[in-house]
Amino acid sequence: MEAQEVIITQAKYLASAVNPSQYPVVRLPEFVFIGRSNVGKSSLINSLTRVKNLARVSSQPGKTQTINFYELGAKRAGADERKNFYLVDLPGYGYAKTAKGNRKIWAKFIEEYLTTSKELQFVCQLIDIRHAAMASDIDMFRWLVARGIPVLVIATKADKLGKTAREKQVRVIKQALGVPELSVLPYSSLKNEGRSDLLDVLGDALLQ
Repeated sequence: MEAQEVIITQAKYLASAVNPSQYPVVRLPEFVFIGRSNVGKSSLINSLTRVKNLARVSSQPGKTQTINFYELGAKRAGADERKNFYLVDLPGYGYAKTAKGNRKIWAKFIEEYLTTSKELQFVCQLIDIRHAAMASDIDMFRWLVARGIPVLVIATKADKLGKTAREKQVRVIKQALGVPELSVLPYSSLKNEGRSDLLDVLGDALLQ
């Protein structure tokens, strides 16, 4: 029997944190979004939740400088059971114009969060589909895998390429990350392509 469509029932900004004392008190499953600066994280969060400007989209890369927690609710169509969870937006990595001192601070509190969260379900690592995975993307992917943290790679800005080019770039990303059988999910925030697929993955983790 095919699983019913997953519906987001609520989405709200909850808190920003730079250390554990600022994390939300209530424990809920956490799904993390990480990627290079300007990869389209905020746009994807707004597309996924269908809440305009829930995450602030900035033309200035490196704008997110804190761990941002959003509280979401999800349920399957036709079901009564609703599960709340946190969508966690981490600062972008690999942005050259951010002061080195800042980057070290970010790296420390991002690492602390990723290695100590008891509720972390998996990390969505966003990579721009138009380009080959960059050194910082590969480093982050390997760092997560080495620590046993499950990763779903999302290829953003998929509307910028035609079908053939899109498929080619997905292969290029898999090759760069060194995992040919890796599942890569193309996503277009502009057209909401990939949204139902991502919701299905979240639903499978949340709504058994």
